[in-house]
Amino acid sequence: MNGQVEIFIDYLTTVKKTSVNTQVSYHRDLCKMCTYLHKQGIEKAAKVTNTSLNSFILSLESEGMAASTISRHIASMKAFFEYAQYKNWISQNPAKTIKPPRVEKKLPRILSEQEMEILLNQPGKDSAKSLRDKAMLELLCSTGLRVSELINLKVDDLNMDIDYITLLDKGRKRVISFNYRTKKALLDYLKNGRAELTHDNEVDYLFTNCFGKNMSRQGFWKLIKYYGRKSGIEFEITPHTFRHSFSAHIMQSEVYNQNSKLLAASMNSKNKRI
Repeated sequence: MNGQVEIFIDYLTTVKKTSVNTQVSYHRDLCKMCTYLHKQGIEKAAKVTNTSLNSFILSLESEGMAASTISRHIASMKAFFEYAQYKNWISQNPAKTIKPPRVEKKLPRILSEQEMEILLNQPGKDSAKSLRDKAMLELLCSTGLRVSELINLKVDDLNMDIDYITLLDKGRKRVISFNYRTKKALLDYLKNGRAELTHDNEVDYLFTNCFGKNMSRQGFWKLIKYYGRKSGIEFEITPHTFRHSFSAHIMQSEVYNQNSKLLAASMNSKNKRI
């Protein structure tokens, strides 16, 4: 069956023009399948049954393979046997009814309000870089911006008179407000730090690296990682952590406000009856 697999991989390369990563992945998965089936005395695609494929999948599970990796093996098998049927190597597709295992999605870790506060207090005020970092973290936490939106903000997107930023999202303008604490951090950065980072050059971007250039996603990721370690937070913080934390805190606030309104309405109703 290895020869048939090689023909299939060549088809992916020359006809389908798939990526090298896809070809390598399919080839590795299918070779593993062939090795297992050969040990069972199955050496041709025409001899493969649904039962033998399910047996192979069970063997992957017994190895402790992750559900996501097993799903990838199944996708490789389905693609191969569809091609085998197209080439008339088989009359029926033994992989057609095989379903991938359910991959459980892990809930994202979020920062508690206390952890968020500790993190926001890490950048000092002793350098232009610290002032920039403080302003970036405050803005990210108070608005829930995506990192790509944050690092691509222009100075003209910022309105310090009424405390909001303007973003273009798929051709439409989005207006996002920020709180007084964020405004204070931004003003401190604009007045006392930004000119040093831009070397007094005309730069459109609000936040720059130490060379006055647009900050990269990798640069900001390293910044977050550094302050996360400095804060003593035990799990790894990513740029997405801020977005998830922002959403969670907004939801908690809304639930609290709603419960407060219901409680107030209930008390008013009781007072009227009294």
